[in-house]
Amino acid sequence: MDIQTPKLTVDAIVEYKDKIVLIERKNPPYGWALPGGFVDIGESVEAAVRREMMEEINTELLDLKQFGVYSNPKRDPRFHTVSVIFTARSKSEPFAGDDAKNVKLCSEADIKELSINKQICFDHSDILKDYFKANLS
Repeated sequence: MDIQTPKLTVDAIVEYKDKIVLIERKNPPYGWALPGGFVDIGESVEAAVRREMMEEINTELLDLKQFGVYSNPKRDPRFHTVSVIFTARSKSEPFAGDDAKNVKLCSEADIKELSINKQICFDHSDILKDYFKANLS
């Protein structure tokens, strides 16, 4: 029996010096995004997010916490994904690796500007809006 399910991903809202780390994607869909990627078979979501952060932004994470799960079937234009979102702080200054063309450290105002100009991929604008709202509480 072939069971079809959404693909499981992890993304992280990583803070470094009071800014949020965004990556510019090398592959479609192009634009800015939270660093993250697919969970491998046999891997926990916590291990996956730590691995993805080393691959994409070359950093170890401090204070890793689960933030939420985002599952809108249209969140990824390629196929249905479900993402476990984490928050963390970066142990060192992030720099681009793997699927990241570039790394940008963004303030909330920078992120709003990128969102208004539709330069943030997937549903990451919504995730970041929820993050900033949660941090005001």
